[in-house]
Amino acid sequence: MSNKKLSTTKKGFTIIEVVLVLAIAGLIFLMVFVALPALQRNQRDTQRRQDYADAAAAIIGYASNNGGKLPTLTNSTAYPQFAANKIINTTGKDPSNVNYSLIVCSGTAAGPKGTCSVNGAAAASNTNITAPGSGQVYVVVKGKCDNGVLKVGTSDKEFAVYGYMEGATYCNNYNI
Repeated sequence: MSNKKLSTTKKGFTIIEVVLVLAIAGLIFLMVFVALPALQRNQRDTQRRQDYADAAAAIIGYASNNGGKLPTLTNSTAYPQFAANKIINTTGKDPSNVNYSLIVCSGTAAGPKGTCSVNGAAAASNTNITAPGSGQVYVVVKGKCDNGVLKVGTSDKEFAVYGYMEGATYCNNYNI
């Protein structure tokens, strides 16, 4: 007979080690699932910023083709070239798949109010320019942004683009 001693120790992981690894993996997955919606929201807002810049570029293009004059709505004149699917993007939809409403307003007054054209069709005068909802983009001739708040501007050569963002309201000034 041989004098070999049989080993009774088994090699492997203890239950504590397995639970610890699972807990760490769970925390990593939790962090990813918490960060993912914020990342997606930021991507949608980045696309909206680009869409709003396209709307501003269309207004600047209009002014350069019309002797430096920004659009004004007189006698319910409409601007069919400002239809959302013509200047914002080819689909006319925001990143959340909501149809854009491009609202060109001129002559802001206290409130603020203005005479507006919605998607190229004339709208009533003294339309309230409210906080934009999903898909709403205001281009306000003689409007001005002050710390994200739309106000009355002082020059016929300035306009503001005011739009919806998931994190806040977009408001940016432009001059021609």
